[in-house]
Amino acid sequence: MDVQSLGFRTDIALLEHDGSVVEDHGRHLVVRTPHNPTFYWGNFLLLGDPGSGDWVSRWLEVSAAEFPGAQHAALGIDRPAGVDTSTLAAAGLTVERDVTMTATAVHPPRHGATGVELRPLAGDDDWSMQVELSLAGETDPHLTREFSSRRDQSYRDLTEAGHGRWFGAFLDGALAASLGIFRAGEGLARFQHVKTHPDYRARGLAGSLVHLASRFALDELEVERLVMVADPDYVAIRVYRSVGFVDAEPQLQVTKLPEL
Repeated sequence: MDVQSLGFRTDIALLEHDGSVVEDHGRHLVVRTPHNPTFYWGNFLLLGDPGSGDWVSRWLEVSAAEFPGAQHAALGIDRPAGVDTSTLAAAGLTVERDVTMTATAVHPPRHGATGVELRPLAGDDDWSMQVELSLAGETDPHLTREFSSRRDQSYRDLTEAGHGRWFGAFLDGALAASLGIFRAGEGLARFQHVKTHPDYRARGLAGSLVHLASRFALDELEVERLVMVADPDYVAIRVYRSVGFVDAEPQLQVTKLPEL
C-alpha cells in the first residue's frame, strides 16, 4: 500500500526504527509493536480506502483477527477525504481529527522562555523525570504508568541509537517540559510528545523547545522538512504556528477503547 498521509508515513517510520513490524496487505497495513502491546497506535490497522456502508464493523473484525486478545482496536485512515464518521461516537468509538503541520524553516517564538535550561535529556535521572512528566496532569485512565514507561524507554532507545534527540526545559533542576524529534524517512523529521507540566504552562517553554529542536533537526540531522501532528482545538497549535509551522493535511484516527 502506498501511504499518502505524511502524518502516518512518519509515524510508521519511527515505529520501524523502534522495532515495530509492518505488514502490507494491499488495501491496508497491519502495524505491530510486540514490546508494547497496549500502545494503541503501535498496534493498529492503516486503511487506504475504508470503503462505504458499515465499514467500521468490517475493519473491526479484521483488527480482532489480526490482534487476538487485544482489548483495543485502532484504525488509521490514510485518505480521510469523504470518509463518513458521523455515527461512530454514538457507537462508542473515539474519533480523532488532527492536523499534520510542516515547516522547512523556523524562527524564535515571540515570547520565548527565560531563566530556564534547555538541553537534551541524558542519563537515568533525566529519563525518570520524563516518565513523571508524561503522567503529570493526565486524567485518562487508559494512560497507565506501564504504558508511559515503555513508550519513554522507546524514545530513549531511539535517542541513544542516533535517530534524533529528546530535549527538556529544566527549572531549578526539575523537568518542566520536553519533546523529541527524530528522522522519519528521507528528508523528514518528526516531533514526538510535546508536553509541558501543568505547573509550568504559559512560560514560553514549549515554543522555545520546538524552536531549539527544529534548528537541531535542520542543521544536524540535515533534513529538509519538519513534521508535527497537533490537535486543532488545543491551545498548543498556536505555539507551533508561532515558530513557523503551517497546516498541511488532516489526520483521521478511530479507536475502540478497552472497557475499564
